[in-house]
Amino acid sequence: MRSKLLFAFFFLIWLILLSRVYYISIKSNNYYEALAKQNMIKKEWIAPIRGEIFDRNGIPLAVNNIGFKIKLAPGLRNKQDLDKMIEILVKDFSDLNASKLRRRYLKKDSVYNHHFIEVVPFVQYEKMLPFYTQLSLVPLVKIEPTFKRYYPNKSVASHVIGYVSRTNKLEAKKDQVAKITGITGKSGIERYYNHYLEGGLGYKKLKVTAFNKVIDVLEQVPPKQNHHLYLTLDLRLQRFIQDLFKDKAGVAIVMKTNGEILAAGSFPEYDLNMFVSGISRQQWRALITDLNHPFTNKLVNGLYPPGSTIKMGVGLSFLDSRRITPYTPFYCNGAIKLGTRKFRCWKTRGHGEVELVKAIRESCDVYFYEGSLKVGIDKIAKDLRRMGFGRKSGIDLPNEFLGVIPDKEWKMKKYGQPWYQGETVVSAIGQGYDLVTPIQMSRYTALLATGKLPTPHFAKSFIDKDVQPKYKDVLTPIQKQMLPFIQKGMYEVCNHPKGTAFYRLHRSKVKVAGKTGTAQVISIPQNEKRRMKENELQYYSRSHAWLTTYAPVNQPKFVVTVLVEHGGHGGSAAGPIVAKIYEKLIELGYFKEYGLEQKRPK
Repeated sequence: MRSKLLFAFFFLIWLILLSRVYYISIKSNNYYEALAKQNMIKKEWIAPIRGEIFDRNGIPLAVNNIGFKIKLAPGLRNKQDLDKMIEILVKDFSDLNASKLRRRYLKKDSVYNHHFIEVVPFVQYEKMLPFYTQLSLVPLVKIEPTFKRYYPNKSVASHVIGYVSRTNKLEAKKDQVAKITGITGKSGIERYYNHYLEGGLGYKKLKVTAFNKVIDVLEQVPPKQNHHLYLTLDLRLQRFIQDLFKDKAGVAIVMKTNGEILAAGSFPEYDLNMFVSGISRQQWRALITDLNHPFTNKLVNGLYPPGSTIKMGVGLSFLDSRRITPYTPFYCNGAIKLGTRKFRCWKTRGHGEVELVKAIRESCDVYFYEGSLKVGIDKIAKDLRRMGFGRKSGIDLPNEFLGVIPDKEWKMKKYGQPWYQGETVVSAIGQGYDLVTPIQMSRYTALLATGKLPTPHFAKSFIDKDVQPKYKDVLTPIQKQMLPFIQKGMYEVCNHPKGTAFYRLHRSKVKVAGKTGTAQVISIPQNEKRRMKENELQYYSRSHAWLTTYAPVNQPKFVVTVLVEHGGHGGSAAGPIVAKIYEKLIELGYFKEYGLEQKRPK
């Protein structure tokens, strides 16, 4: 019996061994064959050249400087070998730092790495040319063509164009192209259209030896590259506006009523080239500590009280409620009283009897106080949101802010508190909790000019298609019917002797309609007997100055919106800038079809 058990045990052991031999020699053959092929065939990625960005006239905004990157062979763990290679590079290129080169190399070198290691990301073509042949003969050095992003206009339209910079780990994980090229769009158009601009990877399938020596090229697929992008911007106009904002902070937007943006500046601006190779700590600190916020894209991330520019939208809400007509009068004696609080009009002596057109023309606060109490905040907020406030505009820039158009539900959710009548009246003149972005203001102005709400955009054409305008039909039938009354009020703002922008715009060669706004930065107590003037306040306590306009009045084609931070009154601070922008538009030929053209000085 024992012998039988022993025989059975040995038989089982041999059966297991034979099964294992069969699996290794037969069944796993496919696995090891594939592994062997993998060791024989290497896939090498080919990085695409990033598409360039141009203005509407083909003037370059973001280009690629051609150059070379330098790599060293892996496995130079002997300090003398590595130092010798670095010494050669530093000798030829005196601006290189030996310590940095050594750190870059050692960071990526390991016994498992068989790829050449990049130590110099970019050397200009002209600098490399004298040393190219000599360095190419060094077996441990590899020189490869590459490019570096360059912004020829430096700070012009910096917040729109954006910049590229080194790819971080998270970006490399999500984007294979960014991982290979080492750069990705970080802001503005460069970021929004990053996937299009960066193109697609190409590759080579190479047959190699066990020592990584290339025997043959089995397959080669070229990269998808040079995906150029043309913008709607006119660089000539953009430069002109930048000069107008010298020593000022704020925003200027010039947009066609179909949504094409001809110029858009967030001021102050900054040199985009600082970020391409990596910004210094000193430069970064200067940007983020500047009280004028040059690093903030105020076009879509600047949140400001709209002030009196909101009054046209509020007026349309009044009319849509049917509780107020264009001829409903309210009497302005300079203030209204709610309980123990007094809410003043900007004009201390009042405007007398006021109807809608006069209220817009002379920006009477009391008219909108009284009307808002009849209509209510919920109705007003609902209409303003349909007009584009408190909503994303859909512009092709990243991280657009929503802004705030408050109502009773919003306040309860935000603060857990009820809504008060005093908050209704201040919201009706664009103060209180109201916050909007300048791009929302431009879009809203286009709506008032044409009755259609456009989607603002910077992209004009890609390699395979042109961008088509998009609109939304948001006004109610009553609002469409009553829109001419709003437009008349805006026309008189700029062309009637009592209009708040009359002295700045009535002499313009093109007829302009618009609205001024003074957005308070600090609250001025209502019980002050004499309201302080803007020039009596400290600079950063002064109100922001708005002026948003469209032209020509009878065939609206352009919207010009200007915000001067801490500028005081919209007419006096923003008016001269708007007037000069229209003059420049005429000079550049944008009003030719209306018989307006200004010859350039020789």
